[in-house]
Amino acid sequence: MIDAVRVQRLEPPMGRLHVVIDTDAANEIDDQFALAYAVLSPRQLSVEAVYAAPFQRPEHGDPNPVPAPDSVSPSAGMQLSFEEIVRVLGRLDAGDIPAHRGTESWLPDARTPVMSAAAEDLVGRARTRAAGSDPLYVVALGAPTNVASALLAAPDIAERIVVVWLGGNGTWWIPGAEYNVYQDLHASRVLFDCGVPLVHVPCYHVTEKLRTTYEEVERRVRGRGAIGTYLADIYAGFDHSSHRMKELWDIGPIAWLIRPEWCPSALVHSPVLQDDLSWGHDPARHLIREVRDIDADAVFEDFFAKLPAA
Repeated sequence: MIDAVRVQRLEPPMGRLHVVIDTDAANEIDDQFALAYAVLSPRQLSVEAVYAAPFQRPEHGDPNPVPAPDSVSPSAGMQLSFEEIVRVLGRLDAGDIPAHRGTESWLPDARTPVMSAAAEDLVGRARTRAAGSDPLYVVALGAPTNVASALLAAPDIAERIVVVWLGGNGTWWIPGAEYNVYQDLHASRVLFDCGVPLVHVPCYHVTEKLRTTYEEVERRVRGRGAIGTYLADIYAGFDHSSHRMKELWDIGPIAWLIRPEWCPSALVHSPVLQDDLSWGHDPARHLIREVRDIDADAVFEDFFAKLPAA
């Protein structure tokens, strides 16, 4: 891709956007909030499809007791994510939005795709967009295996999409990796290396700021339609024993699409994800956009306002 075209694609978006969402929805409780936020924002976002991303429980224990207690493999995680996506869409009365199963394994290397219904749907949707038209925004909220597979199988779609990925920490931070990155290092490297227009939404010190409390969720989410009750239930089910507040990291990429000014960002040279999981920097590499901060109060007020009336 010509650098000038890539930079133009990375401009903060305006108008109503066409999006697909790739999510490991049963892994945590923030994916469900993010999916609801997107669907409840029809003036800004047209959600065309949702893809189930794989996930694997970390060895140090289950990070969250969403109804997925025994998931240990990427295949099982993907299936549980698919089922959770269907549940959330049902409570949003959005069953007309198609959900597709993703890959059942991680990439074997950074050159070989692992195809799935999700990756095939992404390739097909991207290719239906005319060259030079508004891009399809691909919001990735987990390990980017499905998205990387689509890009490896069909490199031409990079000219028709913008990937907005919650993964890793800021390029100024050590370590660079976190859960979404180290689950599939090959897929993560594909996003940074292939030249696709990429909006990198970091975790620590950025979407980490998207914290809310049990009391706030009970007061402002519970009873706000079937989706509000469901979100409040899964929030209440989270193990809060060591946390006074809970991060809802995954709503960050949705917020950047809805109101980019709430999520200040900058163009940076795409970092190199090194073997020690730190960032390497090379000014000769192509540019990506990186979110540097987030106005959590503005984001949450917008989200709460869009929930159904009590």
